[in-house]
Order: sequence, then structure tokens, then C-alpha cells
Amino acid sequence: MNASAISGQFSGKGRVTVSKQPKRAIGLRRRWFISSILPAITILVLIAAMVSIALGSNYYSSALSALEAKANAGTEYFNTYAMTSYDEYYRSATLYANSFEDSDTIELQFIDRSGQVEVSTRSLMTGSVPGTKDVTDAISSGKVSSFRGTDPATGEKIIAASGLLKFNGRVVGVMRFVTATRNLDSQVLLTVLIILAIMAAVIFVIIISSLLLINNVVAPISAVSEAAKQISGGSYGFQIPNRYADEMGELVDNINDMSMKIGENEKLQSEFISSVSHELRTPLTAINGWGETLLSDDGNDPEALRRGLSIIVKESGRLTNMVEELLDFSKMSDGRFALHLEQVDLQAEFEDAVYTYHEIFKQQGITLEYHSGGVYDETITADAERLKQVFCNVLDNAAKHGGSGKRIEARLNRKGNHYIITIRDYGPGIPDEDLPHVKEKFYKGASKARGSGIGLAVCDEIIRLHNGTMTIGNAKGGGCIVTLRLPITSHRLLHEKEKK
Repeated sequence: MNASAISGQFSGKGRVTVSKQPKRAIGLRRRWFISSILPAITILVLIAAMVSIALGSNYYSSALSALEAKANAGTEYFNTYAMTSYDEYYRSATLYANSFEDSDTIELQFIDRSGQVEVSTRSLMTGSVPGTKDVTDAISSGKVSSFRGTDPATGEKIIAASGLLKFNGRVVGVMRFVTATRNLDSQVLLTVLIILAIMAAVIFVIIISSLLLINNVVAPISAVSEAAKQISGGSYGFQIPNRYADEMGELVDNINDMSMKIGENEKLQSEFISSVSHELRTPLTAINGWGETLLSDDGNDPEALRRGLSIIVKESGRLTNMVEELLDFSKMSDGRFALHLEQVDLQAEFEDAVYTYHEIFKQQGITLEYHSGGVYDETITADAERLKQVFCNVLDNAAKHGGSGKRIEARLNRKGNHYIITIRDYGPGIPDEDLPHVKEKFYKGASKARGSGIGLAVCDEIIRLHNGTMTIGNAKGGGCIVTLRLPITSHRLLHEKEKK
């Protein structure tokens, strides 16, 4: 997959057009080159340089060692066999030079004590003075000495090895092996060129593979980046086509999921604002209308006055409840939602809420039945006000959504180390498609009942903070059932938990 294929056009709903790569993608390529490719190339160049130097040095050292070995063998031969006269030495040197097998690549010289060449495999060098330090070192030390550098006589680069010759215990001269390094230089150069060619091929492969890799990373990032810009610009809900089966594919899936959820939340929030606006407008209209009516009335009708004030009080209470829900939701959103824990008699608090709503429901023609598994005197560690808020909200929802059944059942039981509270209505129940979402904030589903859509979300958060659970479902035989499960935690256990 290349950059041009990936940076093509995404059209239609949920698609985005990537016209060119953003500057950050170009910067990513540059950083990739500096941090990955450049160090690799530098290391390869250093390795090639060290290998070339090592091989060159090895070639020259091997050639010099070979000359030193010849010098050792030659001087040992001449110094071992006794000769009766200098003429015999000279004749032996001439025969040795004429029979020297490597004369095509190595020059053999016999030099006298004054440093002048007496015999040489190359007659042109006879009578010349080499003037290199291997000759003087051999004479002064008596050992085989070597030289590598420029020949003073010819200006060529050479390597040489010289050994001392003796006759009747006296120094008669030096046996010298010398060769030009041009062939060796050519061989070293060829080796270096081969190494450089191999290095260039490796670097080429690294660059090509790295470019393919970075293109396969940068191009999708560019596309995803452009898509993210579309999301941040307000195009919530669209999906990026996912052509990737690696981590990039996982990133695209996460962004698509984020986009979908943002779109859903945006829709829910819009519906919430519309719903809250409507809910606030209704009691405000009633309060305003009855206020104007009472102001214009001369006060001759006490019944109308009492009725108007009753409606104003009722609608003001509804406004207060809605504002409290909104404040609780705001605290949940920014993490300020907290509990004030104390030892609470759960049965007493629940029965108090049931008693309060019993009379209210009775006026609405709804029967509220309460059943208890016994008298429970063991307290729980909880926030009494918050729990009462949950009880009242759930009971109010039961009447609001299931009041058509004219019957609500509230139960309190203990099971193991938990209190179980159930509140059931006998209304139409909750549609199956709405059931998984009823505790989500802003969600109202198909319900036309009045409310902000955040009451159950607040209740679920309160129960969660008490380490309990809140489940909502449809009961057998019809109606909706809400189950609250709260752990029984003694004050001693809570104190130990706080200490930890």
C-alpha cells in the first residue's frame, strides 16, 4: 500500500478527503530518518571503514611478514654455510639472485657495508644506494629489519626487509628483499570498493524498506489525522474506512467508536437541552400564569387563591428537584460528587420514603404496598440523604411510568451480607430496545413522561459509590422492577478500610 493509494479521497457521509499530507507527517518522516535511518547508515559506514582499514593493514602486514620470512631464510642460508673467500661469497650471491623464483614481483639485493647494491635481480639497481632505514637497522642491530614507505631513489611506495650477512665473523653486507606496493594497493582498493558496494546495497535496501514502512505508517496517520480534524470540527458520527489489520486498524476502530459515541452523546445532549428547556418552561409558565391571575384577582374567591398557591408550590418543588438533579449531574461530570458517610438505619430510611409517597400515590389512585422480611437493626455505612434521594426517585419513576397499573410494591430483605430493596410497578414495562440504556444520562427513549433524563444516572452513581448495584428490568407478569443491592459494612470495618 503506497502513499498515493492511501491518501485518496474518502467521500460521502462519514468519509473525509485527504488532499495533501500535513506538515506533521513530513516532520514524522524527518524524525524517522534522523532517529532510525541515519544512525543505521552511520554505523554501516563506520563498520565499512574499520573493515577496510583492517583488511588493508592485514594485506600490508602479511606482505611484510612474507618478506621478513624470506630475509630470515636467506641470511640463515648464507650465514650457515662457510665460505673460504669473498669471491666465493660474491659468486654465491650472484647464483642465488639468478635463481630467485619471485624475481618478477620481488627484487633481491645484496648490499655491501657501505650501503651500495653489489648484486640485484634487477641489474639497473646495481651500484645504487637504497638509503632506507631497514638497511642501517639491520647492520646496527644484527636482526632482520623492515621498511614501509617511499623509495628515495625511485619515488615508489615499497615495502622492504633486510637481514645481516657475515663472513668469517665479519659483516660483509645485507641481504634485502624489496617490492613495490602498487599491486597490493590495487588489491586493497578493489577490496575496499567491494565493501563499499556491499555497504551501498545494504543502505539502499534499508532506505527502500524504511521508506515503504514509513509510508505505510505516515499515510494512514495523515488520513486518520484529517478525519480527527473533521471530528474536532463538528462532523460527529462519520466512520473512517478501515483497511488495516494491525495497530493502525485498532486505532481507526477506536476513533470510529469515539466518533460514534460523540455523535450519540451530542444527540443525547441536544435532546436533553430540549427536554430540560421544555420541562423548565412548563412549571415556569404555570407559576407565571397563576401569579398573574392572583395579582389581577380582587381576592373574593378563597378557593381560587388556595388552588393557585397550591399549583405554584407544586411547580416550584418540581423546579427545585430539576435544579438539584442538574447540580448532581454537574458534580458527577467534574468529579465533585461525594458522599457524607455515617451509620444509617437503612430500614428506617426506606420506610420513611415509602410512608411519604404512600399518601401522595393514594391521591393519584395508586396503591403502594410495603413488605419487609423482618426487623433489621444492623446499620450500614452510607449517606442517608443520598440514599433517600435514590428511594424517592425510583418511587416517583414507578408512579410516573407505571402508574397506569395502579399498584406499586416495595420490598426490603436481607440476603447474606447485603440488603436487597425491590420496587416494582404493574405498568406497561420498559421496551426491550430501551432497557439497556435507561441508566444512561440524558436517555429517555420512547417515554413521553416529564423529566430531565438524568435522574436514574444520578441514582446509579450514588449506589455505585456505596459499593452496591442498581439493576432495572421487566418483571414476570408485567411491569418494571428496580433492584437495589447494598452491602452491610460495619463502622469498624469502614474505619479499618480508611486506615489502609
